[in-house]
Amino acid sequence: MFGYRVPAPDEAMLISGGRRGLGGAPFRVVTGHGKFVVPFFRKTRFLSLAMCESEVTETCVTKQGISLHVRAVIAFKVGNDHESIINAGQRFLSDQEQMSVLTGRIFAGHLRAIIGSMTVEEIVTERQKLAAEVLDTSKVEMAKIGLIVDSLQIQSIDDGDTGYIAAMSAPHKAAIQRQAQIAQAQATQAAVEAEQEAARKQAEYARQTAVVKAEYSAEVDRAQAQASQAGPLAQAHAQQEVLDAQTELAQRQAQLRQQQLVAEVVKPAEAEAERVRILAAAEAQRMKIQAEAAASYDRVALDRMLIDQLPQIVKEAAGGLAGANVNVLNGADGLGEIAAGLVSQGLTILDSVRQNLNGQEPAERRTEETKSNSLLQLRSGKDQRSDDGPVDVD
Repeated sequence: MFGYRVPAPDEAMLISGGRRGLGGAPFRVVTGHGKFVVPFFRKTRFLSLAMCESEVTETCVTKQGISLHVRAVIAFKVGNDHESIINAGQRFLSDQEQMSVLTGRIFAGHLRAIIGSMTVEEIVTERQKLAAEVLDTSKVEMAKIGLIVDSLQIQSIDDGDTGYIAAMSAPHKAAIQRQAQIAQAQATQAAVEAEQEAARKQAEYARQTAVVKAEYSAEVDRAQAQASQAGPLAQAHAQQEVLDAQTELAQRQAQLRQQQLVAEVVKPAEAEAERVRILAAAEAQRMKIQAEAAASYDRVALDRMLIDQLPQIVKEAAGGLAGANVNVLNGADGLGEIAAGLVSQGLTILDSVRQNLNGQEPAERRTEETKSNSLLQLRSGKDQRSDDGPVDVD
């Protein structure tokens, strides 16, 4: 827009004309934003706020009277506050290059003054202290002209041909050389020891290699010897394994056949024999029971039948005596004896029939028992008829 001006980020816009600036300054300061400036009635100038550099090369005399050539670099700029911009603008706005020249001169003077109060040893060994003192002494003076120093670096210090710095460093150089020689000797000794260790390791490696080679050769020879015998041995082992396998197979087949025979022949035969034995035992038991029952029944029936026929048998025997002329001399006793004889004959006949039928007790024993029983009965009857006289039986 016509009349609207904007300063760069590293610039300060100075507007002169019209009303005065802050603190009675002859111009107004604008930074960081634009401003509408009335043409012809206002004038605008720009002051750089960027970093500037100034080199200082100065010959200074130390406290010991030794001349030193000192080279330093100063980094500075215009301060960001309005007061510093106003101070710098009033001094350098028309010729801003003069800031580097003036700064170099200011620092050269302070550098000579500071070095003049120090020894060479202090200057050489304490460069940071030298720079800090120069900055401190120049800070107030630089602020008056609106400048601030960011850094001061002492780049080099040289005593020319006097050789003071070299002489000062000679003991250190000697010590360094001595340390270097010692380090070199130690390095050489270490190198020798390393070479010896390497040679020892190499010899050990060669020895171990020879041992390994010998062992390997022996192993190869042994393997070749085994390989030369491996054929027959392998064949014999193979045949033995085949025979073992065939033997084991035959044993397994025999066991299997035995198990099959047991399952197919022995077990069924044993089962059948057990069945026949059980059936035969049951049949024999049945027949025995039946025979015992039949024998018991027949014996009872036979005894009953014989007992029923005993009176008839005695009667028939007595009938045989009916026509006989028998004299009984002893009365009742004689008659009892005759009756007992008849009964005894009947029992003998009964026992003979029973013996012929079932073959049990012998006739003599049964006869004796029968006689004994008959005599007992007759004697009993005799006792009852003791008063009777002789009896004649016709």
